[in-house]
Amino acid sequence: MLKYVSCGNKVSSLMALNSDDDDDWVLLRCTDPHQTDPPESDHTEILISTADISTWDFPTILTHQFFIVKSKRSRLIQHSSYFRGLLCGTFSDSGLNCISIKWNLETFMSILKIIFDFPVDVTSNNFLLLFEGALFFGVELLLLKLKAWLIDVTSLKDLCSLQIQLDDLINIWKFGIEHASDFIPELCTSYLARNFMWATHCNSFLHIPCNLLVSCIKHPDLTVDSEWHLADAFIVWLTANTEQFESSSSTRDDCNGILKEIRISLLPLWFAAGKRRCCYFLKFANQSIEAILDLTAHSSTSMMNVLGDIGSHHLKIRLTQYTKKVDLSGCPQMKFAILLVSMLLCSHSTDPMPSKVIKQFSINLEQLDKNQWQNAWALLPTLSFEVVEEVDISNCPGLYLEAAIECFCKSFPCLRVLKAAHSLNFRMMKLCQLVQKCPLLSEVDLTVDVSPVIPSQVSVVSSSPALTSRGSTVSLEIDAYPSGASQLYMSKSLLSNITKLTLEGRVDVSDYELKNISELCASLCYLNLRGCTSVTDAGISILVLRCIKLHSLVVCDTSFGQNSILALTSGIPNLNRFRTQQTDDNNAKSLAFKLQVLHMGGCNGVDETSLSKLMSETTMLKSLCLRETQIIDSTLYSFLGSFLEMLDVSDTKVSSAALAHIISRNPGLKCLKAKGCRNLFHQKSKTEGGVFSSFKYSCREWYIELGETCNLEEIALGWGFSCFSLEALKPAITTLRAITVGLGASLGQDSLELLPTTCPLLETVILYFQVISDCVLINIMESLRHLQVLALCHCLGDISPVSFKYSVPNLRKLKLERVTPWMTNDDLVILTQNCANLIELSLLGCRLLNSEDDAIDRVHLWIHKKTSALLFYVTYSQQIISSGWPGLISIHLEDCGEVTRNGVASLFDCKAVEDIMLRHNVSLLLLPLSLCLECICDFGWITGQ
Repeated sequence: MLKYVSCGNKVSSLMALNSDDDDDWVLLRCTDPHQTDPPESDHTEILISTADISTWDFPTILTHQFFIVKSKRSRLIQHSSYFRGLLCGTFSDSGLNCISIKWNLETFMSILKIIFDFPVDVTSNNFLLLFEGALFFGVELLLLKLKAWLIDVTSLKDLCSLQIQLDDLINIWKFGIEHASDFIPELCTSYLARNFMWATHCNSFLHIPCNLLVSCIKHPDLTVDSEWHLADAFIVWLTANTEQFESSSSTRDDCNGILKEIRISLLPLWFAAGKRRCCYFLKFANQSIEAILDLTAHSSTSMMNVLGDIGSHHLKIRLTQYTKKVDLSGCPQMKFAILLVSMLLCSHSTDPMPSKVIKQFSINLEQLDKNQWQNAWALLPTLSFEVVEEVDISNCPGLYLEAAIECFCKSFPCLRVLKAAHSLNFRMMKLCQLVQKCPLLSEVDLTVDVSPVIPSQVSVVSSSPALTSRGSTVSLEIDAYPSGASQLYMSKSLLSNITKLTLEGRVDVSDYELKNISELCASLCYLNLRGCTSVTDAGISILVLRCIKLHSLVVCDTSFGQNSILALTSGIPNLNRFRTQQTDDNNAKSLAFKLQVLHMGGCNGVDETSLSKLMSETTMLKSLCLRETQIIDSTLYSFLGSFLEMLDVSDTKVSSAALAHIISRNPGLKCLKAKGCRNLFHQKSKTEGGVFSSFKYSCREWYIELGETCNLEEIALGWGFSCFSLEALKPAITTLRAITVGLGASLGQDSLELLPTTCPLLETVILYFQVISDCVLINIMESLRHLQVLALCHCLGDISPVSFKYSVPNLRKLKLERVTPWMTNDDLVILTQNCANLIELSLLGCRLLNSEDDAIDRVHLWIHKKTSALLFYVTYSQQIISSGWPGLISIHLEDCGEVTRNGVASLFDCKAVEDIMLRHNVSLLLLPLSLCLECICDFGWITGQ
């Protein structure tokens, strides 16, 4: 119980209390010297007893500025060295009955609870206060509890259950350093090392002390997804702490030491090339590029000579017992030998036997001798990393994928996600082996570049019998479609757990592979066949009928047509012989009813009736792409769904009335693409009966409906999109991230100038055929600080070099097509300075590049004087591009004067470039043949070297 003591008669009251107590009690008068006097504080003094500690009302007690605690003297002496020193011993005052305590009141109350065996809740917010109090009062029980708590929270492996934030961790580490507490810095460093990827995404990452960062990066448990994540994180930290780096020589030495810890041979080429402009990383970037190209030039059989000692530290991928994701994407130097060396037991690092086995394994690999593979494989003592769930080896042309999979299935037994995009050496027939080797695999990405595929020029004849309609059902006999996987399927021993499969752009996928997939992947939920032009409508339909759990289907630019729609809209087949395929959704009317994603853009083999039937049954759709299809208004009117988040009807005949109908039913729409829809500008629509009727919504009114109904993140609009439309859309586009304005739109100068104000979060701005000026472009460049993509294509108006004199550090992709005919080499230099971080560049119609003097005379001077300075002058534009943007991945130069007159050798200084398109530029071959021959004979020069 609480006993109140009058402040006015405090002394006499205390004396009365003491007269009734025995010698084992002591009074603790508690005040907080740092506490302010809040309006709600109580100035009365209260007396509480530890005998009633279980009934203490802490919120009420802490409203008082001071209070007195009647406490057991023996208990205080037993569990607190502070009170032991005061109340007993040679220099103590054993007769002391009243002690003044000036400490944080809440903290001291918690200390008393620990002393008297009552639980205390420790959190990251009160850890330091409790620890400091425990040290001052010498409460060993609390110190042990705090240590146990810190060990517990820093040993958690699940980031979702983290109980400590990075800023708290930094403060705890600093406290441990200041108080010479060894276990605190050690635990904090280990925790940060294991969760380094999490830390890099925290705002407090830039405030990590240099010593902590050094200890973390050198810690054996340092866990990162890839080497470039580590390098990038450190460069970001270093940039933010430039002043500290430049003012302290010891800090500078520590930072240089960290840079040496980065394994530059394992960085992606695009990353290393892109950091050649970074003043802190220039030296290491050049060394990295040299090492990467050196490793890339060696074959698998000669790789061991490069590796040297099998325990080479800088050629081992970082793998720890806490690694969940391994990202090796974009590393052309990645070879199987490097991968394997990283997974060998450390105890065998000095043993020559593994080195010989790896070399023999590589020889057998190049000779495709599978039997020898297995014999050599059995001799290799590899480690197992059971936490690894995801591996990304996209864009690793030097890595033999099938051998890598053998390595993954042995060292990563819990692998669930495999991303191997742009792996051209993987044969689809090996998918069965992949399923067998990695039984837990649930997601596979085997994407290749879809851009070279021209669907309109590809004709595919079905290799399977067409499906036949029987009323509303489809006749399907699984045994009638045998394949290479049929026996495995019948045995039910190889049914995989793959739920997401991406085969985008793979023209080697045929109906045969689709049959294998449908038999092996009974749990398939997501399938991406975009650009797979070798599959037929019948092949897709058979897969759809087999994979009855399918809820996401991406079949853009394929032969998806009548049979596939018939399969989707037919009743779910009762495959009684294959119970493993049964789902809880057998009560659904059709497979289409469960679809959440349907992308069929560019698929023209569908009539209006079938498409309308499909739309009427896909009521659960969240993402729908119908671009470049034959849809009409009646098709959209038949759609009854209300969950759409993305709709793409670009280049179709839909009207504003039909689009408004969809919008009104789907308030959750976040992305709308309707570029190229000419009918949005018209005022009448044809109904199903063929009679023209007035729109329910005028061209402007459907924008009002969109503005009032949705909260958009991306739009792509053309015909009918005007300044009035933008004004109507204002409520819906305050959080817009991307905007594309296409042919037929006319926003006008005022609307374009207001765009950054209306949509301050824009990251992508793409304008086609708009009237723009310096004011518009300057406002975009200066105001949109998140801008990453800017494309100005065939725009009218008057823009000058002044527009590009503003720094846009986040810009990654720049496309200038027919808008900067005035661009010279000097303008190009300014562009490299203000848009320094580009990875994609497209210039079209910049005819003044390298055309100041007569080209023929310059080439003659170059040939006869043979001066390197003139050679640099002739190829100056390319030198500007390659030195100004060393990290470019894609370069498109079309109708750019004489930029390629003397070949493209300088462009290849962009070491990471993957895509070059050069068209309609002045070429060396346009010069007189005798001059070309003279040039080549004198200098041994060949275009592209």
